[in-house]
Amino acid sequence: MSSTGRNTFRWRRAAALLTIPALLALTSCSAEVQRGWLPGERDTTDHTPLVTDLWVNSWIAALVIGVITWGLILWCVIAYRRRKDTVGFPRQMSYNLPLEVFYLSVPLMIVGVLFVFTDREQRAMDDRFEDPDVVIDVRGKQWAWDFNYVKEDVHEDPGVQAHLDGNWGTPDRLPTLYLPVGKKVELQLNSRDVQHSFWVVEFMQKRDMYPGENQYNRFIDIIPNRTGEFTGKCAELCGEYHSEMLFKVRVVTEQEYNDHIADLRARGNTGIRGDEYDRNPERPALEQAQQRTEP
Repeated sequence: MSSTGRNTFRWRRAAALLTIPALLALTSCSAEVQRGWLPGERDTTDHTPLVTDLWVNSWIAALVIGVITWGLILWCVIAYRRRKDTVGFPRQMSYNLPLEVFYLSVPLMIVGVLFVFTDREQRAMDDRFEDPDVVIDVRGKQWAWDFNYVKEDVHEDPGVQAHLDGNWGTPDRLPTLYLPVGKKVELQLNSRDVQHSFWVVEFMQKRDMYPGENQYNRFIDIIPNRTGEFTGKCAELCGEYHSEMLFKVRVVTEQEYNDHIADLRARGNTGIRGDEYDRNPERPALEQAQQRTEP
């Protein structure tokens, strides 16, 4: 290869090496990267910033540790490579106590730090409001949802399975939960039959739902901060049509929420559709519809 060809090759290689970090830097400026490719927006609820920051910072810490580890591996490969004039094997060592202590203590510290931050955010997300503005009794069933607005003493129409057939219009038939923006909302989760899991994708939070008295914590207390329509689904395999156990959440203004409650009352959807519609209604009630109990 001529000197001109070699120089051209070197320039192309240098350009490629510079392009990769440049692309990474530009990509990191996007909104998707800043929230770690999580769904929805960072401020959808009062909990989504906690989830986003914990997720993104954990990946940043993992990347830093990865770079250090890769650097040490490459340094060992280069510094301790076999030379041309090397004869025999290098001096063998059965152990290196400082190095082994280092390899044991550093991972333990990393896990400890991640545990502390995760526990802190989890506790914050599990806190219940002393006096929520809205209390909603959510009933999961094979394979749909029932929503009761407890304080208003009204309920949505009984949820019907999505029946995905490939045709347009299915989202319009899904059970829909209405939430007022900027208000303290408590969701009380119950299952009418088998284990389900309540998951609003953009809220970045879900909670398993167990029938009977097996539920340890069945409350989600949030403040929706962004109006719009959000996707909900069951996140626990619950039978043949688990994939069709879908619902929607509409976060609306307080006036729109009040109008919807008035419309439900005008349609005759008064009262709470509670335990009497469960698959095993003879079991002891989890709680009275109008009461709040500790888990």
